[in-house]
Amino acid sequence: MAEYTIHAGHTRGLGATPEAGGVNFALFSANAERVELCLFEGGEQRLDLPTREGDIWAGHVPGLAPGAAYGFRVYGPWAPDKGHRFDPAKLLLDPYARAISAPLRWGAGLMGRGVDTAGVVPKSLVVAPAAAPPHGPRRPWCETVICEAHVKGLTALHAQVPEALRGTYAGVAAPAMLDHFTRLGVTAVELLPVHAFIDDRFVVERSLRNYWGYQSLGFFAPDPRYGSTESFSAMVAGLHGAGIELILDVVFNHTGEGDAEGPTLAFRGIDNASYYRLREGGYVNDTGCGNTLNLSHPMVLRLVMDSLRHWAQLGVDGFRFDLATTLARGRRGGFDAAGLFLSTLRQDPVLAGLKLIAEPWDLGQGGYRLGGFPHPFAEWNDRFRDGVRRFWRGDAGMLPDLARRLAGSAETFEHSGRGAVASVNYLASHDGFTLQDIVSFAEKHNAANGELGRDGHGENFSDNLGVEGATENPAMCAARAARVRAMLATLFLAQGVPMWLAGDEIGNSQGGNNNAYAQDNATGWVNWPGDVALAAYVARLATLRAANPVLRQGRWLHGRGRADGLRDLVWRLPTGAEPHPADWHNPAARCLCMEVRGAAEGSENPRAAFAAFNAGGPCRVMLPPGNWVLALDSARPDAPETPAGAGAELAAQSVQLFLERS
Repeated sequence: MAEYTIHAGHTRGLGATPEAGGVNFALFSANAERVELCLFEGGEQRLDLPTREGDIWAGHVPGLAPGAAYGFRVYGPWAPDKGHRFDPAKLLLDPYARAISAPLRWGAGLMGRGVDTAGVVPKSLVVAPAAAPPHGPRRPWCETVICEAHVKGLTALHAQVPEALRGTYAGVAAPAMLDHFTRLGVTAVELLPVHAFIDDRFVVERSLRNYWGYQSLGFFAPDPRYGSTESFSAMVAGLHGAGIELILDVVFNHTGEGDAEGPTLAFRGIDNASYYRLREGGYVNDTGCGNTLNLSHPMVLRLVMDSLRHWAQLGVDGFRFDLATTLARGRRGGFDAAGLFLSTLRQDPVLAGLKLIAEPWDLGQGGYRLGGFPHPFAEWNDRFRDGVRRFWRGDAGMLPDLARRLAGSAETFEHSGRGAVASVNYLASHDGFTLQDIVSFAEKHNAANGELGRDGHGENFSDNLGVEGATENPAMCAARAARVRAMLATLFLAQGVPMWLAGDEIGNSQGGNNNAYAQDNATGWVNWPGDVALAAYVARLATLRAANPVLRQGRWLHGRGRADGLRDLVWRLPTGAEPHPADWHNPAARCLCMEVRGAAEGSENPRAAFAAFNAGGPCRVMLPPGNWVLALDSARPDAPETPAGAGAELAAQSVQLFLERS
């Protein structure tokens, strides 16, 4: 076993930093009494960190090189009533580790005060600085089309991805996937968490795995289940080479250590009282995951900001913040849009220019904050998801809600200088039914999760169209396909930023499971090749949206007069008349038409569009005066563009798009 010495270190940067013929280690702990660096090379060698400056402990180990495995043991009081849970028997991961040696998985060997965990906890690894890949395409929001995907589930069953690459970072950027993304007009891939995470006790005891990864512990380390730091960087470069941005779903609201009954793996053992929000010694649980990170503490805030900058330096183009309301809670626990984290992020010269997306809710008091985040944030808009589902299901009185969603949800987002791209519109995401399941199941079917069906959304606004689950009935299959195409057309023709769940473009099903967080199997994976005709239809929608700026404007539309005397937005009934208040509130109304031109406040003059959305039976739609062509009919997805007359026949459960000829 190699023997190393340790000298005084510096506190300029946290974590393990290769330099000057060795490695400098630095760890924050305000309440520790002693910190040991543990090196693993044929055994365990313990070295006390000799330097303390403020609340940072440091030491320099000459002769140590990248690849070395290490951890920490931290000494201090065991006083849970005061927030302290120090236990030097626990080998602790470095919160700043750039890599870890193996995936984290809960086991009984992690538990018990005084039980040494060095034999069961993965080790932190020293990593040499990585070269930054080329910058991404930096597309404006109005040109952005997002595909949400899981690293493993995206390619685990893809026959055209080499077997060795399936389910990995490299698989995401395999030629077959890049071709698919490009063909479908994807400009940004949003990946579910890639930070190193733990298979927590809750799933392990049911012989399952934490598939989604929302139990983060290593905010700087790509999870080794999917590959190395080098392969992550290669994935970024591959996406950028295809003109595609990368957005990471990041979980800074809680960690995988869970509640007081959870394992001590890192933060709890390093400085529990600093890292977590506590109340009377117990954990505040605004996240529903047992704990809440304390971003009001300057060093915890620094950890998050350093993590974001680290990934930005690796070429990441944006972040989606899980349970973002938690991140914006102040010292007293209330939401504050001008609070510490959001203000720090917005002023950062690197991060403020990236794509920032909030999931605008958590489980704490007053946690639903849709529309409450400041510029430059965009937000996941669940009102779009639910309203569009209900309209196409045929719920009564949905015309006003559909109009709001098609216009970008201005009633929610138009404030404080925010643009019409603040709303991230989606029909389905990882959390809930897939699009195919929305039209195939009236109830969730989550028995495989082992929670007796108690988990997952209870109200999905779904409709099985007559039979629960898969069917070979031709008429029912056709009806489901028609509704899927109509819903996708609604997504792409609405103002805002469209996002779809990977697999929805090929009719992927999860068998009615609307909470596949623990289904690391064929249920949670995308089942390729799927419906290739549907994929071609999505590609056509994306092409139409990209080619017609009127469908993706950055300015709000309010029906105001433009310089040419025409209004930028006009709502119409199938008769061509504008709706009166009684029409808007007619519970039987199922068809709404939208005439769109360039925003009145702008100088742009893109060609106009007219779209009809019909959730009822067949009807005839009258077009406004003008020279129109029928560019899309969701009932005839392969039909070519054709000249239009004064009116058009609109099939049941369908959308038609007309474009004005110059």
